[in-house]
Amino acid sequence: MINSPETKKLINLIKDSFRVRPNQNPVYIDFSNNLERLKAKQHQIIFGRRGSGKSCLLVHFKNTISDKDSLEIYIEADEIKRLGYPDILTRLLLSIMEKILTSRNWWQKIIYSKSKLNKSIKNLRKLLDQAESRQVKQEESQTTNYSTKAEKGIFSGSFGKSNSLGKLSEFQESKLDTLERYLSDYKNALKEEIEKRNLQTVYILLDDFYLIKKERQPDVVDYLHRLVRGTEMYLKIGTVKHRTTLVRNEEQTIGVVLNQDIEPINLDRTLENLTAPTQFLSNLLNSLGEKVGLSNPANDLFNPQALEKLVIASGGVPRDFLTILADAIENAISQNRNHITPTNVWKSASSFSYQNKLKDLRVDVGADAQSIEKVFRDILKFCIIDKKRTSFLVSQEEAQREINIHELILQLMDGKLLHIIEPDTSAASNRSGRYEAYTLDFSLFMEPRKRGIQIIEFWNFDESGRRIGVRESPIYSLENAKNAISNGDDITTETLIDNFENEQSSL
Repeated sequence: MINSPETKKLINLIKDSFRVRPNQNPVYIDFSNNLERLKAKQHQIIFGRRGSGKSCLLVHFKNTISDKDSLEIYIEADEIKRLGYPDILTRLLLSIMEKILTSRNWWQKIIYSKSKLNKSIKNLRKLLDQAESRQVKQEESQTTNYSTKAEKGIFSGSFGKSNSLGKLSEFQESKLDTLERYLSDYKNALKEEIEKRNLQTVYILLDDFYLIKKERQPDVVDYLHRLVRGTEMYLKIGTVKHRTTLVRNEEQTIGVVLNQDIEPINLDRTLENLTAPTQFLSNLLNSLGEKVGLSNPANDLFNPQALEKLVIASGGVPRDFLTILADAIENAISQNRNHITPTNVWKSASSFSYQNKLKDLRVDVGADAQSIEKVFRDILKFCIIDKKRTSFLVSQEEAQREINIHELILQLMDGKLLHIIEPDTSAASNRSGRYEAYTLDFSLFMEPRKRGIQIIEFWNFDESGRRIGVRESPIYSLENAKNAISNGDDITTETLIDNFENEQSSL
């Protein structure tokens, strides 16, 4: 079966689905009723790691919803992520307004050519071309006139003199002030256009929100939320959870509050419950198989335990699962095997490897990359070199005390270099307190890298229902992470791992 024409079609289908494009309808399998949920007249935020299906869901929703009374506006944050603030707001406003404008019928474009929406677009384009702030000089002139008479000889008449007293004043004209002053006008222009078009709903699909600078995210979502509040426009935002800041508390709250202003939808299925991602990914694979004539590939393509190992190697992320699967099939075919084995999975996961995840992480986190990588290297040294174990514990008490440092751990989890395996556990050997348990990503200790390393098989349980080896894992102190950030090192992450592999190969 593995060398059948249908399996080769499956590989091609998988590879074609790797890159989601707004102008093409991606393959999307909806097992959680998310498509129907997105139709709700509520503001929603879709959380998910890279490859979890956020873009696929939003683009498929845009391309398949057939309600003639609705309009879907898809915006990629990747296109505007380099803009300064508040230019990013101006560009978002233009994207929303111009896409509504282009959706008019030809006769509407003629009749409504001088509408409030057209005027707003024109003004916003002028604003976009200006500097973020500019000095405007205005000269106020005060003129004093006086006259005198002269009567001598042939010279007679009245003479006048003007004295101009110049007063120079300067003031700042800010783009942000302009956007704030005209927010109500923009909202009214949009509402008027929606009523003219007889639209019941406008969905604003903002994808990859996490690529916007983190410190500005509350400002952006706050402005958009105020723009659409009280209208038939609804925000649907796709983002990575721990790269996203939705609210900032100053003298007044800036942003939106989860479960109050905006509803969360979580696409992540983590390794803390292996059954859930295994079932989901098996259903996904079988649904793709049906499209190419394979009835049950989740069962027929694999040797015993190979599917489970594929789920673990992928971290439960759909795109990673499919990427590793396609390579594992080709690897098994090259070895003349009838089924995929765990060894095929490990080799394919190793070739997919941590380098790709590191590259994505560096792109996603921007200026925070250096600190996050320092923490990651310190965890690698702690686990693989010092303790020679693949899992570790973090104290919940310390996580509450060192919120910013703990956030870096969570961002490594979002980057798929770490995986949560138990959010709340005790520790063995009479160690008090409650802990979070993490494992390194399996691409870091695949064969032949695991010599001398104890792989914690967290997916196996003892007679008491406890994960084997997890409670015995070493405790990683967040103080170590703080010191790693402060002291730093000259070695790169890739060099550290290469040195470790060289040491392993010499054993």
